[in-house]
Amino acid sequence: RFLETSSCFAHYIEGSIMREGASVMKYASEDLVNEHEAILSALDILEAVCARIGRTEEVDARDLSSMLYFLKLFADTCHHGKEEGILFPAMERAGIPNENGPIAQMLVEHAEGRKLIAAMSAAIDGVYDVHDFAAAASAYAKLLRSHIQKENSVLFPMGDRRIPPAEQTAILEKFERYEHEVMGEGTHETLHELLHRLTEKYIPESEEEEVFLP
Repeated sequence: RFLETSSCFAHYIEGSIMREGASVMKYASEDLVNEHEAILSALDILEAVCARIGRTEEVDARDLSSMLYFLKLFADTCHHGKEEGILFPAMERAGIPNENGPIAQMLVEHAEGRKLIAAMSAAIDGVYDVHDFAAAASAYAKLLRSHIQKENSVLFPMGDRRIPPAEQTAILEKFERYEHEVMGEGTHETLHELLHRLTEKYIPESEEEEVFLP
């Protein structure tokens, strides 16, 4: 899935938020959908690693740590952080309910994902057990694929319809500031190189295009 995206490399051009090589974004969800593509690429790698473990092939422990670094920093802290701290509150203000609604379900799944990341960490930080890692990683990949499909097809279109244009622009600006706060300079490049290296190592037959991280 190494698609070419540019999700987190946002730039302000003449007062508008633009992506490198992309047109001005109309909806805040476009940024998050782009990020989903990078996360799905990471899940492809994670599942390839699990397949190797299932075949009792050797897997470098450093690669497992690298995958966890990406999932913790990019998928959870950056991506889910923007949803929970910026987009979801804006959706609530626009009339999309949290309690007993789609936002509540997404938050439950974010929490489930964090538990699985913790389980992956425990499997390699304590008594090293690649099979425990693979069990948690497989469950995480299954959860995130379903989660992303729900957001892309159900929740984000609701927000696109309800949140007015001016607020969409304000959300994108908040996204940009948040990314700088939690990621810092040069981090996107580091994560992009990480995904590129692990894709070449674990999915060498892949003919898909390279992903440019958000």
